[in-house]
Amino acid sequence: MERLFGLLRANRTAAIAGAVVAVIGLAAAAVIGLPPAFMALLLLMFGLVTWGIYRWRSRRLDPRPQPAPTRTLASSALVALVAVFLAAQAVPFGRDHSNPPISGEPDWANVATRQLMVRACFDCHSNEVVWPWYSNVAPFSWAVWKHVEDGRNKVNYSEWDRPQREADESLEEVKKGSMPPGYYTFGGLHNEGKLSTEELATLLDGLANTPGLSERRAS
Repeated sequence: MERLFGLLRANRTAAIAGAVVAVIGLAAAAVIGLPPAFMALLLLMFGLVTWGIYRWRSRRLDPRPQPAPTRTLASSALVALVAVFLAAQAVPFGRDHSNPPISGEPDWANVATRQLMVRACFDCHSNEVVWPWYSNVAPFSWAVWKHVEDGRNKVNYSEWDRPQREADESLEEVKKGSMPPGYYTFGGLHNEGKLSTEELATLLDGLANTPGLSERRAS
């Protein structure tokens, strides 16, 4: 441990760069909804592989620990990034893109209500998920799978034949802007989920008049 701290002191630039990458990585995980534990594991692997590649390259010239040249460290980090990314593709988590059978839906107030819900909510809260191409690429596949799994566990509009524990909060969640969440439409993704002011008003009215989707009509 003492030797490790000594190396970090000798390679202050590398330590600072690592801390910056860690902060950015965890922030990115929060934005896309990736579980922090998964991102922490990726960052740890990335750091270890980067350091291993750098030490292997530097020892070919000088076996003694030396402050890491920025160019050498950056190129080692790039190689490590590619290696960790490729290794992540072998992790089976997030590869299950199944859509179970539809066993029932709410008694929608009207057709427009259902159409707007399909656009804004069904990709996480139904058995009609349209899995995007990046749902096959780790670590994004991990985040997408977790979003769908969590969403279906809270309320699944395709399995209305069984109790939905948070269904009566649908109206309130849409009203306060929590559904769909910000990461769902972040960076231009799922533009169809962005509702205009008029569409939002139509949806809120429809949810208020659909049994089970608001606290005042939970029965």
